[in-house]
Amino acid sequence: MSTPCRSRRPETWLALDQGGQGSRAILFGDDGRELTQARVPIATTRIGDERVEHDPEEMVTSLRESVSQALATRGDAPWPTAAGLATQRSSIVCWRRGTAEALSPVISWQDRRAAAALAPLREHEARVRRLSGLPLSAHYGATKIRWCLDHLPAVQEAAVRGELIVGPLATFLASRLIGRAASVDPANASRTQLWDAQRGDWSAELLTLFGVERDWLPAPGLTTLDAPITESLVPGTTLSVVTGDQSAVPFAWGPPREDTLYLNLGTGAFLQRTTGTRRPEPGPLLGSVLYGDAAHTLYSLEGTINGAASALEWLAAHDSLDSGSAWRRWEAAPRTARTAPDLLFLNGISGLGSPWWRSHFESRFIGVGDGDARFAAVVASIAYLVRENFDALRSSGPMARVIVTGGLSQSDGLVQLIADLCEVPLLRPDYPEATSQGVLGLLTRSRAVAPLAGESRTFEPDSATHADAGFRCWRDAMLQALAD
Repeated sequence: MSTPCRSRRPETWLALDQGGQGSRAILFGDDGRELTQARVPIATTRIGDERVEHDPEEMVTSLRESVSQALATRGDAPWPTAAGLATQRSSIVCWRRGTAEALSPVISWQDRRAAAALAPLREHEARVRRLSGLPLSAHYGATKIRWCLDHLPAVQEAAVRGELIVGPLATFLASRLIGRAASVDPANASRTQLWDAQRGDWSAELLTLFGVERDWLPAPGLTTLDAPITESLVPGTTLSVVTGDQSAVPFAWGPPREDTLYLNLGTGAFLQRTTGTRRPEPGPLLGSVLYGDAAHTLYSLEGTINGAASALEWLAAHDSLDSGSAWRRWEAAPRTARTAPDLLFLNGISGLGSPWWRSHFESRFIGVGDGDARFAAVVASIAYLVRENFDALRSSGPMARVIVTGGLSQSDGLVQLIADLCEVPLLRPDYPEATSQGVLGLLTRSRAVAPLAGESRTFEPDSATHADAGFRCWRDAMLQALAD
């Protein structure tokens, strides 16, 4: 007699996305569809033009509250099988070994307070780039960690007592979730600029160069883990994935493809394409770690634009601008006006990223215009910086598709402008939460569950807008400013 087939018990998956503006918890079902979500905002403290930080306890609380709210509205959906966490990559925090008590603020990836510490290290820049895949920049963790050691008494005291751990925000939050010391995942570790991306371990040479002791750092680990969450909110659920926000994005639509460019337009803008298990030569870009387990490491080539949504936030504060109204007027303007604005903006908000890498670059308008003209110039500058990085990434190999996500990707005008500038179709998925969907992809890689492909819209390039002419004017002005 044959045995009746049993249907598989339905499962759910919890994606936790800790961003610069809030914590988001999303519960996904077996079919990859979102069942419920909750978002809890956090505050950002900006001190002058260079200091950007968050309260670590507020981050922990917001994460807990987002989970509680999401699970409270799950209805009859089962309890999550596993959870995954993605955070801002280059943000760091210091905490006490054993208790995970925070000893410093969360110093944001946007923070450049320690830029002056890079001057004595310039002679070592080629070696730093070879080992870490990153240019010398105050955006990465090493100088932030050193600043905490030099300026915060609580951190200094913990170091003397042998109680200090310093590292990525992800490891701090994971330690609080599982109630014990968490290891550091390779994607976030690599953004400290203390990680040897080839060996998958802390680099003794880089630690010496930046004056950081190995004993202060979390133990090296993997993207994948299997640690029970001790929080009473999710009993019986394991924390199975820890990664960076941008590192998760390429997993949102199945295994990352080497012929695909992933463009995420958020607070910053990030362009990346995986190189598989081959570690890339970054040139003016970044050699990043996407994923690492016991079997292999996946890498990517990446471009970084610091002033995306943050540049528009800066303009709104500087000009007392109603961003919503400005966006609506900009979207309604003729496409030719959007692609070649009379006013140019040289965008160094939060520091100039790839391919030029200037921690201190004076943002400026070239020309004179009213509030709408200034808004249009800032939006165009984001698209122009995307084009500059796109050209560098396109030269690394054939490109079959470009997927665009992130908060700013909801602007049809901006996505169309980028398509016109790059002369390539852009695919924009209807589901906007690419980081969370990427966490789902990582959680279900070894199971018969695939992230939902969903609907999408394609933006075809239109050469009649002559977007390239505006870009050329902007690029000439940028190169002139860099040469002055």
